[in-house]
Amino acid sequence: MSISIRCCTFVIQGTCKAYLQQLMRDKKNIFAIVGSASSNSANQKLVEKIADLSSKNFNLTIYNRLKFLPHFDPDLSIGNVPKEIVEFRQNIESADGIIICTPEYVFSMPSGLKNALEWCIATTIFSNKPCGLITASASGEKGHEMLQLIMKTVMANYTDKTSLLIQGIKGKFDREGKLIDTEVKNKLENFIDAFTKLINENDTKSLS
Repeated sequence: MSISIRCCTFVIQGTCKAYLQQLMRDKKNIFAIVGSASSNSANQKLVEKIADLSSKNFNLTIYNRLKFLPHFDPDLSIGNVPKEIVEFRQNIESADGIIICTPEYVFSMPSGLKNALEWCIATTIFSNKPCGLITASASGEKGHEMLQLIMKTVMANYTDKTSLLIQGIKGKFDREGKLIDTEVKNKLENFIDAFTKLINENDTKSLS
């Protein structure tokens, strides 16, 4: 009897290990939120570069429609939630990980991004969700601090290595939108590696 139980345990452990290995090999679905309201922003170009560099690891969906979301209304946050917000929340909830890439506006984050995050406060969709936080702006320090504080408040899962501040962002691209700064490219590659590791660790915990 004990031999049978032991064999079953080994089979189950082996199956779980194989499943976990396959899970780590599969491409991850990433929902990338662009914080800028501009249609041709440096942050948009940065996310597109991340999509290019991470194509072997991620299926990356870029969301750049924050300016079309309704203004936050606490009375509609739980009941009668607007359709656009329901879809936005579903995109976050179903993703394996979230990337937020935003400029800094007046020593803070853009109002459109703050509005979108406010719609999520009454939910748990960010709780333990692997997140990559990028602030790319002229300076960006204050905006980055605020972004980290808000994401900590919603209990998002991010680390120092998946949190990136890129200063002087407009000078990092040429007129055609090509990234010309080697240091930034290296930082993005390190960011992608750290973000992939964070997602895989989260998958491992969810199966334990």
